[in-house]
Parts: sequence; C-alpha cells; structure tokens
Amino acid sequence: MNIASKDLDYRSTIRAAALTFLERHQGEHLGDQGQFIERTASHLVDSFQADKPLAIRLTCEAMSDLHEINVRQRLDIHASESHAVVITDPVRGCTWSVPVHLIYEHLIAAGRATRITPAT
Repeated sequence: MNIASKDLDYRSTIRAAALTFLERHQGEHLGDQGQFIERTASHLVDSFQADKPLAIRLTCEAMSDLHEINVRQRLDIHASESHAVVITDPVRGCTWSVPVHLIYEHLIAAGRATRITPAT
C-alpha cells in the first residue's frame, strides 16, 4: 500500500469517526454549531491523535454528510395515525413508528421545539 492510499484510509477512518460522533451527540448541541464542531474535533484529536486543522476539516466534511442524512427522512402522512407518526428514510430503506407522547416528552416538554401557534 502506498503512502497516498494510507493517507486516504486514515482520512476516511477519521471522517467516519467524526460522523459517528456527530450523529450520537447532535441532540446535545441544537443551538451552537460552533461548539459542536469544536467538541467533535477535540474528540478526534484525543482519540485518534489527529492534527487540529485536519480534525476541524474532517469534522466540517462529516457535518455536511450529517446534514444530507438529516434531510432525507420524511414524514409518511398516509401511514401515520393520531397516536403515532411514521418516519421513513428512503436511502436506508428504514421506517420508524414514533409514538406522539415520546415526541412531546423528548422535544416539546424538554424545550427543544418552538411553539408556532397558541394552543386551542
């Protein structure tokens, strides 16, 4: 294996680790993307001894990957019911049924949602 392919493998591994970290911790940094990038880059430096500039670059690339993953899920209105919503990910071929009470408990009651109209 030559040096270029070793470097590519290393970068791919670090970027995959960044994406995994971002996916796992994205709910903890809903309002501060800069802090989230810094935390992820620090994780890469600590865990993989990556150089800080490389860690930041690969974190930003992984953040772009995460954005693509997050926008591909869709609400399946036809399959949803009053007590459960159905979310699909056509790329992965996955479908999830999520009880409405969990959405309320983990997003609305926890203050992670924005009220758009007064309750009626």
